[in-house]
Amino acid sequence: MIQPRINIFRFKTRGSVLLFRSNMSVQSHSSQFKSNIPGVAVLAPVTGAQTEILSPQALQFTATLQRIFNPTRKTLLQKRVYRQQELDRGVLPDFLPETAHIRNDPTWRAAAPAPGLQDRRVEITGPVDRKMVINALNSGSSTFMADFEDSSAPVWENMLSGQVNLRDAVREDISFTNPNGKKYELRKDGKAATLLVRPRGWHMVEKHVLVDGEPMSASIFDFALYFFHNAKELIKRGKGPYFYLPKMESHLEARLWNDVFNVAQDMLNIPRGTIRGTVLIETILAAYEMEEIIYELRDHSSGLNCGRWDYIFSFIKKFRQHPQFVLPDRSAVTMTVPFMDAYVRLLIQTCHKRGVHAMGGMAAQIPIKNDPKANEAAMAKVRADKLREVTAGHDGTWVAHPDLVKIALEIFNEHMPQPNQIHVRRDDVVVKNTDLLDINFKGSITEKGIRDNIQIGLAYMESWLRGVGCVPIHFLMEDAATAEISRSQLWQWARHQATTAEGIKITPKYLLQVLDEETDKIRQQLGSKYGNSKYEAAKKAFATQVTGERYDDFLTTLLYDEIVSVQSKARL
Repeated sequence: MIQPRINIFRFKTRGSVLLFRSNMSVQSHSSQFKSNIPGVAVLAPVTGAQTEILSPQALQFTATLQRIFNPTRKTLLQKRVYRQQELDRGVLPDFLPETAHIRNDPTWRAAAPAPGLQDRRVEITGPVDRKMVINALNSGSSTFMADFEDSSAPVWENMLSGQVNLRDAVREDISFTNPNGKKYELRKDGKAATLLVRPRGWHMVEKHVLVDGEPMSASIFDFALYFFHNAKELIKRGKGPYFYLPKMESHLEARLWNDVFNVAQDMLNIPRGTIRGTVLIETILAAYEMEEIIYELRDHSSGLNCGRWDYIFSFIKKFRQHPQFVLPDRSAVTMTVPFMDAYVRLLIQTCHKRGVHAMGGMAAQIPIKNDPKANEAAMAKVRADKLREVTAGHDGTWVAHPDLVKIALEIFNEHMPQPNQIHVRRDDVVVKNTDLLDINFKGSITEKGIRDNIQIGLAYMESWLRGVGCVPIHFLMEDAATAEISRSQLWQWARHQATTAEGIKITPKYLLQVLDEETDKIRQQLGSKYGNSKYEAAKKAFATQVTGERYDDFLTTLLYDEIVSVQSKARL
C-alpha cells in the first residue's frame, strides 16, 4: 500500500491567507480509478481512459479546491439573488461608486499577452467531442475555445470524455475514426490553433461527484481536471493553461476565479500568472464592472469578449419585471441597436485602456448546402458583422463553423495586418450608465418571432436532453444562449401582455396553444421516430417557462436533473 504524504500548504490570496492539509500521494499518475479519497464520492461509471482523468491525485486536487472555494461561490450566488430583488424593485444598475478609484487610476495594466495569445484574430468555438476538437484545431483559426459550457450538454460521458480528448489534444496524440472508416488526425505542421477551455459557470454543479456529501462546483470540476492534467505539459510546449470564464455578474466573481488560479498554481508549483483567462461579458451587470473584472484578474487576464447572445438573454432576464424593457423579435436586436452598440464600444475602450484583447462575438451562421443564393446571403451577413467588429477596434472574433474561418480571416487580415489593435484606445468613447439601457430602436414582435422562439427553444431543449448541446436550427448554430433568449422573450411578452404586429395579444393561453401546434408539426414530421425523441419532456419543461409566471434562472439548471445518470439519481 502506498502511504500518502501529508503536506501543509500556505497560500496567500488577495486579502487572506489560507491554510489547509492535503493528502497528495507520492505515487505517480495512476492509470486505475480509485474512489477511496476521504469525503469524495463518484456516483457514475468511469471507464477506459476516464479512469486516468479521475486518478486519486486529480480527485484530491479537485476536492481541495472545492473545499476551499465552494463556500465563497455559494455566497456570491446568493448575492445574485439579492441583486435581482433590487432590480425587481426598480433599482437599475450603475457604475459602482466604491470602485471608482480603480476606473479612475490610469496607471495600472493587466498582464501582457501570453505565448500563443498575441494574435487571436479568429477564434473557433465548439463542444469537446473528439471529432470537433480535431477539426477545430485543424481549421486554420488562431485559437479554439473548447467548450464544456453552453455548447456541451453536461452528460457525465460528455464531461469526462471531453477531458480525455483535451488531454490527448494537448499532447498532439489525438485521432478519431467515424463509423464509415474516415479517419481524423491532428495536423503536424505546427499550425494547430492555440487551445482555450471554457468551464461551466459558477451557477452549475456536477452532481455526479460529491465532496463531503455536497455536489461539486461544475466550474471547479472542469477547471481543476484540465489544469491538473495539462498545465505542465502546455508550459513545456511553449503555451499555457488558457481559459474562457463565463456568466459572471460581478468583479467579486472574477476575484474568486483569481483566487482559484493562485491556489491551483501554487499547489502544482507553477508560477502565478501562468494561467490566463478571458472573461465573457455576457451579463448586463458585468458590463458595469468591466474595468474591475480586469483589475481582479490583472495578473491572469487575457481580455474580455462580447458574448452577445447571452448578453441579450441577461438583459431580458434581469429586467423581465419591467414593461419598459420589453424587446422586439430577436432578429431586430442587432449589434447596432443603441444598448448593444454602447456595450461594444465600452468593452473595446476598457480592454485597450488596460492593455488586453477586446474580442468580438459569435457568427452563428453555418453554410447552407444546395442553395447557393441563400448561402451567399448568409455569408454576406458574416462578412458585414466581421467588418463592423474589426473597424470598431476588436482584436479578434468568433465563428462556430470551420468554413467561416477563412471569411473572418480575410476581413481581419485586410483591416488588421498586425497581431492585434490594442493600440486603438478609443478615447473618443463616452458611455454613460443609461446608454447601456437604451432600447430606443425600431422593432416589432411578430407571430413569426413567436413561432421561431418556440421552434428554437423546443428543438434545442430536446437535443440537450439527448446530450447534444450545439444544434443547427434554421441555418444557425444554436446553443444554450439562444435558447435562453427564446424562452425569456416568450416569458416577457406573456408577462406584459404584449401585442404582435398582427394585432394578437400575447397571453399564456396563446403561447401554450402555439407550443402545442409546433409540437404537433414535429410529431407529424418525425412519424414513428417521435416516440424515441425527447420532445415530450422538452415540451413539458418549456411550458413551465412561457406563461409569465415561473422563471428558472437557467434552462441548464432547469433540465440538469433530467440528464443526471441513473446511477447518480439512485444515490442522491
